[in-house]
Amino acid sequence: MRKLLASLAITLGASGATHAASLADADAAAGRDKAAACAACHGQDGIGITPAFPNLAGQQASYLAKQIMDIRDGNRQVPQMVGQVDGFSDQDAWDVAAYYAGMEPALGQADPDPALVERGRELYRAGDMEKGLPACAACHTPTGAGIGSAGYPALSGQQRDYVVTTLQAFAAGERANDPSAIMRDIAAKMSERDMEAVANYVHGLH
Repeated sequence: MRKLLASLAITLGASGATHAASLADADAAAGRDKAAACAACHGQDGIGITPAFPNLAGQQASYLAKQIMDIRDGNRQVPQMVGQVDGFSDQDAWDVAAYYAGMEPALGQADPDPALVERGRELYRAGDMEKGLPACAACHTPTGAGIGSAGYPALSGQQRDYVVTTLQAFAAGERANDPSAIMRDIAAKMSERDMEAVANYVHGLH
């Protein structure tokens, strides 16, 4: 657990300056036009049209820009995104990211099942020491806003199905664009029930 927390701290410090410098040049107005095709899956208001598509509204620009560039460069495989950002420059990625970051984030409502909510709250706010799981809030903040300077994504209101499939992909190593394998290490220690509980909790978090 200490090694994992140390890795989180190192990643936070190392990535901040790069993200801040790139974000300073982002043009949200230009990003609006470049994001026109994105609405087919992510909605006109940045809210995924189905639970399988992530909400982008209110997402940390540093995180979103990295995902766009990783998908473009083949460092993250997303079948639904094949060809969508192939022609994007780094500037395009930052412009689109800034556009979505400025939108009003989604507000979801968690399934009220007491056991599911309690397990989700426990994992998100305190982690699970026996499993070696740090609190999600350490990187994603207590309100789920994320940390832009470190490129840690916002989770508040995110689609439940998308969060579960993302955690599954990290656990299986099918997604590997997380700095220092942080999320792969965490997700591999989570049960399916843990993933469902966290996904449910963050969906209603704000």
